[in-house]
Amino acid sequence: MTSTFTLRRYRAEDEDAAIALWQETWQLAYPAIDFAARVPWWRERWRSELVPNADVIVAEADGILAGFVTIDASGYLDQLVVEPAHWGSLLATQLVDAAKQRSPGGITLLVNKDNARAIGFYKRSGFVDAGEDVNPTSGRPVLRMAWTP
Repeated sequence: MTSTFTLRRYRAEDEDAAIALWQETWQLAYPAIDFAARVPWWRERWRSELVPNADVIVAEADGILAGFVTIDASGYLDQLVVEPAHWGSLLATQLVDAAKQRSPGGITLLVNKDNARAIGFYKRSGFVDAGEDVNPTSGRPVLRMAWTP
């Protein structure tokens, strides 16, 4: 497993790989949900909400997109996606560190309450519980988490 990743800003030509990676990782995390059916919705959201309004930092390993993180000007981290072959590597930490550099005043995020793996990772990365909510899109219960320097 590669532990050396190149981080860079998102480019338009990364779109298909980023969307495919989003679909793959979410499908593994929630196999009962048909994420293939959600790709058109996600592509529209990606193009109209995330890319224009957030810094998108991508990670490459051996020239292949291996992950990405989105962080907007308010410090909201909407997406942290890591290719499953790199789960457990330093990649997620490197992406979160890049988001922290871009949002030095703090970061907030929502994470599904049943995603113990992600919650554990965020806690190890310095995030704390900041309340509970419901995801407006999925209706799933989520935790608010926050990192302050």
